Amino acid sequence: MRPRLTQSELEAYLDEDLAAEKMAQIENALRDDPKLLEVLAMLNGQRDAGVHSVGEIWRRGHLSCPDREQLGSYLLGAMPDDQHSYVKFHLEKIGCRICQANLADLQRQQDEVTEISAGRRQKYFQSSAGYLRE
Repeated sequence: MRPRLTQSELEAYLDEDLAAEKMAQIENALRDDPKLLEVLAMLNGQRDAGVHSVGEIWRRGHLSCPDREQLGSYLLGAMPDDQHSYVKFHLEKIGCRICQANLADLQRQQDEVTEISAGRRQKYFQSSAGYLRE
């Protein structure tokens, strides 16, 4: 028997804000359970009618997501332990795909800067190596 899905999970499913594994689990449950599909259709209808829960507004506004500056500090290890713990929890346990994508983008940018700096350092070393022999 599958665990019962909450309204919050179904709303997050509609927003595509869940981890890929959870999305797949819900899709399988929807295929197997016509009543669950009716509940999802009702939730979607309520959205169209302008009925929103506090949780839905919270998720849609990404109010619990760290901003890019905070993600950058997390990446550099330059934030207080309590904030670091929260960002880690948000990325790993909650599995926020938007924040994971932002973190991956920041990591890519950092890697590019590191490569450029290493190349520049190598050129400086090579250009000054002749002066060191004299």
